[in-house]
Amino acid sequence: MKRALGTAVDGVLAALVATVVATVGLYAFSLVEWPAFNSSNVTRALTTLGQVVCAALLGAAIVLYRRGTRAWLARGLTWVGLSGFVTVTLGMPLAATKLYLFGISVDQEFRTEYLTRLTDSAALRDMTYADIPPFYPAGWFWIGGRVGNLLGMDGWEVFKPFAIGFLAVTAVVAYTLWRQLVRADLAVAVSAVTTALVVAYASPEAYSAVIALLIAPAFLLAWGALNRPVTAGFVGIDGPRHPIDGNSGPSMPTKAGKNWGWGAVVGTGLFLGLAATFYTLYLGMAAFAVVLMAIVSAFLGIRAEKTWRAAIPVVVRLAVIAAISGLVALTVWLPYLIDALTGTPATSGTALHYLPETGATLPFPMFEFSLLGALTMIGTLWLAVRTATSRRAQALTIGVVAVYLWTLLSMAATVAGTTLLSFRLEAVLIVLLGAAGIFGFIGGSKAIYQAINEPVRFKAAAVVVAAVGALAFAQNIPQVLQTEITVAYQDTDGDGVRADKRPPSAVSYYGDVDKAIGEQLGKPRDETIVLTADTSFLSYYPYFGFQGLTSHYANPLAQFDQRAAAIEDWAELGSPDELVAAMDSSEWTAPDAFLFRRGADGYTLRLAEDVYPNDPNVRRYTVTFDESLFEDSRFTVTDIGPFALVTRVS
Repeated sequence: MKRALGTAVDGVLAALVATVVATVGLYAFSLVEWPAFNSSNVTRALTTLGQVVCAALLGAAIVLYRRGTRAWLARGLTWVGLSGFVTVTLGMPLAATKLYLFGISVDQEFRTEYLTRLTDSAALRDMTYADIPPFYPAGWFWIGGRVGNLLGMDGWEVFKPFAIGFLAVTAVVAYTLWRQLVRADLAVAVSAVTTALVVAYASPEAYSAVIALLIAPAFLLAWGALNRPVTAGFVGIDGPRHPIDGNSGPSMPTKAGKNWGWGAVVGTGLFLGLAATFYTLYLGMAAFAVVLMAIVSAFLGIRAEKTWRAAIPVVVRLAVIAAISGLVALTVWLPYLIDALTGTPATSGTALHYLPETGATLPFPMFEFSLLGALTMIGTLWLAVRTATSRRAQALTIGVVAVYLWTLLSMAATVAGTTLLSFRLEAVLIVLLGAAGIFGFIGGSKAIYQAINEPVRFKAAAVVVAAVGALAFAQNIPQVLQTEITVAYQDTDGDGVRADKRPPSAVSYYGDVDKAIGEQLGKPRDETIVLTADTSFLSYYPYFGFQGLTSHYANPLAQFDQRAAAIEDWAELGSPDELVAAMDSSEWTAPDAFLFRRGADGYTLRLAEDVYPNDPNVRRYTVTFDESLFEDSRFTVTDIGPFALVTRVS
């Protein structure tokens, strides 16, 4: 209990330091009028400079830990180094834009819409549809919404600083957890590397990146919870303090070990609960891995004790983990579950209907000819060599196996007309193998050092190789994120500005549209329903929509296909009376406003339908409303730029 409390205090202090570092850094970046990243190398140069400074802080922390002096200073340097690295690596390239990676394009559109909804109100409401509880986990977005509300910022505007700041906080929290599982200097190294990997390969999806950062230490924690060492002393390669680092071979539950590890059980349950509130896919994969760990542990126990009763402690611990995670998950899932069970039946949904080429093959990053390939290859070799003798390797190996099994199951699911979205697990695989790669590099360097008679300068050479490799990878991260950064500069923000100084898109008229809706309807935004195909309008302003962007992100309770059919039927009607009657008799609350584009034959909406298993999985089609349908005193038509705004007057 004392150790758990100390870890919690450390985590809180680390989070506070990271928050200050990210806040000060992002604010400082905003004070200068930087050139766009995609048209100048200035911010790239400053990004590299900042990364070198952060790497120096982390290097100093490792030296202090190795010397066993000033642990408090080493801890502080690590907190600043990790949070500073995240802040400068993402914040500096985006310093001249108010938008985050991918701007308001692609999937970032509905994510921004969700954040805008929860910035407007703390109530758990669907991102698009009125009177429906959310289906998409609200955890990250709810926290971000509260931050935006506290700071008086719109959802679209708080997205970037919150995403970067929260990732910086998670980096130091992950380090705090690593520090309880492995030696302090190792914790700094593995935290730094996994943070860099997550920033490079997972940061565009900011909320899943949080879980990706925590998943490797969480797996070590879960293995410690479910598989108790043979001896009660937990003596391993890092001494008795760190039971997960045991080096004594395939462990199994014994009488001595059954009374230990409940803190790890609680920690694992909390992690899975957090995953459930942030990202359902990673919850599924992580829970799958934990179940695999339980199966392996139970098998080893039964084999050792020659009785099935040896599996009982494992089952009990797994049940407690499930109970804890379930309780945490209910904080965001309960409203949806109640509505789905007692209200409108949910449709099957199409969220899993996506199979890109990367989801049709097994990912093997270790065979890439790159620094990432080299690191993950070292990790793969270390897991192959050490899984039989190292508990740390056992935990990571089961995690890696779980990713590959999930990928194969996803491929098998295509027979049933769906997938398990395995392509999104590649970032998790990279993090797990990257963590193993750090342990492998350190262990391998030590083995080589001993094998060649311990030359004086070998250690220095190993340090130089590691440092140069780390800096080379880090400075290339903006290049890895080149497309995502460029889109952030090309998209028009909520102020109607493109950060690359080029003419803005039609988004620049959204402010006028918002003003007109308010003047003509006189209703709060969150009591107004707008039917539009320009759904990015809902990303900037917290109106409810009558129809979502695509069925893949639509709430199953919203009946996406039936709504689309209703819109098509309305477009075929012959008079305003028929349209009003159809809208009033609709099973859903009718739109208060229509935001159309003007077409040659009338007012147009460009809608979408699911065409899985095709890739792309979305087909766009146009529905046209004759202008005569709105030539009535019950409607007001206003031309605003390329838009035709139609409001229904009471």
